[in-house]
Amino acid sequence: MSIRMNIDPKTYLRQWADRYKQEVTENIMPFWMKHGVDHVNGGVYTCLNRDGSLMDTTKSVWFQGRFAYICAYAYNHIKRNREWLEASKSTIDFIEAHCFDSDRHMFFSVTADGTPLRKRRYVFSETFAAIAMAEYSIASGDSHYAKRALEVFDDTLRFLSTPGFLQPKYEPNVQLQGHSIVMILINVCSCLRNAVNEERLTKQIDESIDKLQRYFMHPEFKALLECVGPAGEFIDTNMTRTINPGHCIETSWFIMEEARHRQWDKNLLDMALTIFDWSWDWGWDENYGGIINFRDCKGLPSQDYAQDMKFWWPQCETIIASLYAYMATGNMKYLERHQQISEWTYAHFPDPDYPEWYGYLHRDGTVAQPAKGNLYKGPFHIPRMMIKSFTLCNDILSRM
Repeated sequence: MSIRMNIDPKTYLRQWADRYKQEVTENIMPFWMKHGVDHVNGGVYTCLNRDGSLMDTTKSVWFQGRFAYICAYAYNHIKRNREWLEASKSTIDFIEAHCFDSDRHMFFSVTADGTPLRKRRYVFSETFAAIAMAEYSIASGDSHYAKRALEVFDDTLRFLSTPGFLQPKYEPNVQLQGHSIVMILINVCSCLRNAVNEERLTKQIDESIDKLQRYFMHPEFKALLECVGPAGEFIDTNMTRTINPGHCIETSWFIMEEARHRQWDKNLLDMALTIFDWSWDWGWDENYGGIINFRDCKGLPSQDYAQDMKFWWPQCETIIASLYAYMATGNMKYLERHQQISEWTYAHFPDPDYPEWYGYLHRDGTVAQPAKGNLYKGPFHIPRMMIKSFTLCNDILSRM
């Protein structure tokens, strides 16, 4: 399915900029400020039903950092709303008081009052806490939080590089490397660098981009793979044939953002656009529309139980990537791609009767379950998309 834009690009971008700002300020942020913020213990709840009612007081530590980041990010780029800034600070205080274990490795989930429930081998709790502290430092002007962000970042790298500190995902003799942590470090360093410009942050970005190019990009499949061997070897199993189009598209705009930081570095931009184009071709569902969850790089049946569903976050990442690609190239195919993904997303994910968006749809766009949050969906991808896209639309318009 393809469409041709029948509206002037300037008018189109102005309309979307206005819509993003209106929706994040009048719908998304008010929903989470009303229903998610824990005014007793600090932090945020994310296990919310369709109407915002609380289903479970378990707190995702990932989302403590993500919410604190979004509140400060919205404060810095949308509106200097003191309530958002205070919520960011309260959630960071909750993180500092309850979410670090004695070895400085963070928990995965805690109770309402911060009692630890679960700790996992991942370091994503750390990455989200670090970007929250960095963004709050910018919003508040308090350099202490930039320093703390760097400390958490340094701990993250130490955990990753210390043999045996993190439990292996598989048996020790199974040697694999995953895309997720490589790609997220690009964005983490970019966010931290906005608060404190240290050379080691750019060095880490360079290392991550090099790994993606050398190991994870496989031109023989026109795909960026989720899991490869130690030297980037393709491994022919169900799991290692997996393509996650949403993840790959998110990676593409992280690299576009870095290309822009370097005055549109051509090599980085070419790499990012290649990943985006490959991933769009794998991800866009020609039958029903939207970005599908998983594909097999050999075209075999995907083994994941949610392989043909439409989740909220890949659509959000595709909206951002298409705007970045249009900004970088001026190529109308990317603005048309933005229209394509936006029309499908906005026709299916926003709840017509209550605020916020559904998270989980069947392949045909019907609602799989109506809750607005859980330990994995909460106030991050949707508001980040709206804030980022608002700024991108305005940046593009300023150059027209």
